[in-house]
Amino acid sequence: MRIIQKTEDGSPTIYLPELDEHYHSVHGAIQESSHIFIQAGLRSLPTGHIRILEVGFGTGLNAFLTLLETFNNPNLSIEYFTVERYPLSTDITEQLDYPHLLAPDRADLFAALHRAPWDKPVNITPAFTLHKIEGDIATVPLPDDINLIYFDAFAPEKQPEMWQQPIFDRIACHASPQSVIVTYCAKGDVRRGWQATGFRMEKLAGPPGKRHILRGTKTQPTP
Repeated sequence: MRIIQKTEDGSPTIYLPELDEHYHSVHGAIQESSHIFIQAGLRSLPTGHIRILEVGFGTGLNAFLTLLETFNNPNLSIEYFTVERYPLSTDITEQLDYPHLLAPDRADLFAALHRAPWDKPVNITPAFTLHKIEGDIATVPLPDDINLIYFDAFAPEKQPEMWQQPIFDRIACHASPQSVIVTYCAKGDVRRGWQATGFRMEKLAGPPGKRHILRGTKTQPTP
């Protein structure tokens, strides 16, 4: 069961009663995603062609915010890979009003993100190619030469299997030198886990309601 709820910045998120978990911060879905994945993540990389791997497509908010960045920067092009084990149904995604809040004239592109078939690349715009991968991040084939990782799985307390060292190792093996990882979770074992894969980790100030987030840069080969 999935319940749409409004967060404090007016944007929606989804609540899962069986996990007692939200897809985004209740303090603001848009401001959380923008702060972590766009400001701390995408904008920290040099402009050019960027290959992104997102763990957890979810509502498509991170993908939509990333797509919108390509309209603000004509030198930016994105290949966006995203792995999701439990895709949302159309009746849920059609109720998410992110386009109305962010870019009403781009609502067709938000719909296109969700209509895109799984397991094949789709050119949403000339500057943004989406490749949705349905399945388990532990077993599905992953792309190589990833420049940026959005690690946006449910919290470790709710989905501990997603925050284990084998997952970090597997993703890091597909990351290019100087690639970046960003995640909302700043726990010490998460930081140490990514450090063990060759990333230099740092704590950054979090969005409203969260003290810190993590960002890492791959400075060593994955063992």
